[in-house]
Amino acid sequence: MTPTEELRKLLAPVRYVLWDLDGPICRLFAGHPANGVARDLVKELERLGLDGLLSEQERFDPDPQAVLLLVARRHAGSAPIARLEQWLTEQELTAVPRALPTPYADPLIRTWSALGARFAITTNNSARAASAYIESRQLTGCFPHIHGRTENLARMKPDPYCLAQALDALGAPPSQALMLGDAGTDHQAARALGVPFLGYARNQRKLDLLVTAGVDRSHIVGSLEDVLNALKGMP
Repeated sequence: MTPTEELRKLLAPVRYVLWDLDGPICRLFAGHPANGVARDLVKELERLGLDGLLSEQERFDPDPQAVLLLVARRHAGSAPIARLEQWLTEQELTAVPRALPTPYADPLIRTWSALGARFAITTNNSARAASAYIESRQLTGCFPHIHGRTENLARMKPDPYCLAQALDALGAPPSQALMLGDAGTDHQAARALGVPFLGYARNQRKLDLLVTAGVDRSHIVGSLEDVLNALKGMP
């Protein structure tokens, strides 16, 4: 079976697509770099006296969501964590105007939607930021359901909470849904609910991380053009 045939086999039963935002739809922090946001988040932790919750290595993690989640797990349910979550939301909203669409994402979204697929966004980013980005691309009609990070950070992926919310909102059986994500946490969340998974890896590092997370290489694409072409060739 060729890679295209394998992809069409995966896509054939799909009626509902759960999209991660940062990666498959856009590079949210393209113009407001995530590593800088992560460094500023550590400075916020210092001001709150919470920087001791991170190891020296963790203080230099380039992913602000990962830093926030680490702190939340070690200092759960506190007012400072809620303030940090709101701070990160504001950073994401600042990033939206300079975000870059993932190549072929917009035409894929419009084509798949026109073919009858129904969509939801399931992201660890703020739903406010996701909504703002989707509106900026005039894709609001394609995404009636957007499920993002809540103040309960324990519900961030790999917890499947936002995926379960999306399936419920769509009335979607897991067997007819597909999670399209670029991280192992997306795959873990989908697997927990029995939702098939398609990985997007824009570079070798992303590919290696998805494979390490257990994603079959035949269920990973390096370009969304592959998905678009597969859809166009389906009956």
